[in-house]
Amino acid sequence: AGWFRRLLHKSKSSSAESSLNSSRSSSSPSSSPSSSSAENCSSTSMSLVRSVHLSSTLVSDINASGSARWAKSYDVCICHSEVDLELVEELVSYLEGQPESFRCFLQLRDAAPGSAVVTELCDAVQNSHCWVMLITPSFLQDPWCKYQMHQALAEAPMANGRTIPVLKDVDRKDYPRELRNLYYIYMALKENSFRQIRDTIMRYLQELCRNST
Repeated sequence: AGWFRRLLHKSKSSSAESSLNSSRSSSSPSSSPSSSSAENCSSTSMSLVRSVHLSSTLVSDINASGSARWAKSYDVCICHSEVDLELVEELVSYLEGQPESFRCFLQLRDAAPGSAVVTELCDAVQNSHCWVMLITPSFLQDPWCKYQMHQALAEAPMANGRTIPVLKDVDRKDYPRELRNLYYIYMALKENSFRQIRDTIMRYLQELCRNST
């Protein structure tokens, strides 16, 4: 009888404690789903505000009149085969249409008529901050593309984000040996690749402007 009474008393005590804990938990404001959602929403909103503000500030920095960006005639030189001209024109249109208004060198559009090809290719490399290498099967077969690639590598052997290889319809095993120490962009979805190219150019220009101040 004594054993039974002790068991019954313990069961009642546990039940009462459980009920009390449950009551406290349900009344606690910190565990409220609506409160948690509001905090998460607020945190996300603040992150977006910071991101937008930071982006606009950086664009303003590289566009400033005294920016190191203006030390060269072009932000980016597009090295490509004539076979890939249509795709390159789309890329140039995309870059020049961005808020940063990137200045692109497109050989068939910007080369001076009557000038020597070698001179124009060298000048384009020297007067550009970055170089996009659109590496396609045609690029690999074009001696002028390889010449311009070598000029870019000679201009900036350590690269530092200036040389941007972009592979399209080329196996990794055919990736030029001269560029093996550089990460490349593989063009599968055109829109995504264009955005990656834009972001890479932007990062270099931002770093250039920071280092010059």
